[in-house]
Amino acid sequence: MTPRLRVVVLISGCGTNLQAIMDAVAGGLLPVDLRAVVCNEPGAPGIARAREAGYETVVVDHRDFSARERFDATLAEAVDAFDPELVVLAGFMRILTPGFVRRYAGRLINVHPSLLPDFPGLETHARAIAAGARVHGATVHFVTEDLDGGPIIVQARVPVLAADAPGALAARVLAQEHVILPLAIRWFAQRRIEVDGDRVLLDGLPVRSRPALSLPE
Repeated sequence: MTPRLRVVVLISGCGTNLQAIMDAVAGGLLPVDLRAVVCNEPGAPGIARAREAGYETVVVDHRDFSARERFDATLAEAVDAFDPELVVLAGFMRILTPGFVRRYAGRLINVHPSLLPDFPGLETHARAIAAGARVHGATVHFVTEDLDGGPIIVQARVPVLAADAPGALAARVLAQEHVILPLAIRWFAQRRIEVDGDRVLLDGLPVRSRPALSLPE
């Protein structure tokens, strides 16, 4: 029997993407061993979600550190204690130092609420509306030292409606994040994806932007 992929998830907030991962694990759709959830916000609701589901949790409060490098070093120690093969940023709202990113190169992924390379950074939904975008969405990508610029694994598209406010658009995008993040983890666990320069190959072929696939596919 193939060992289950060892995974650590990093969060900062409500943990709805974490919940999608935990649901997929519980439903037998993700062949992973979710070792721990690590958070930088002591009061984050996502920590309560993880504890309620029976997962080990660790809090590394960034406010306890005077420098990003010291925080990242302690964060890496917390992550490494669980020997992960994949580290997932699921709403982790801290910019990571190059040293941290290099430490997990090729096994660090993030979900971002836009169709990268469009709208990297924050406030993506308001910016998409202000720019007159007709299509918006979410991206799962490998993390590199280039902020929100790593090789893309999968994307999901949603329409931008004429009456959209940022909150309404965010809700539709988040629903797609809940699909594509577990999907990307599943592909990684099945050894179906690999990084080839600045692109990702799925089953040996280049991944192209596409609507979200349903998890059972």
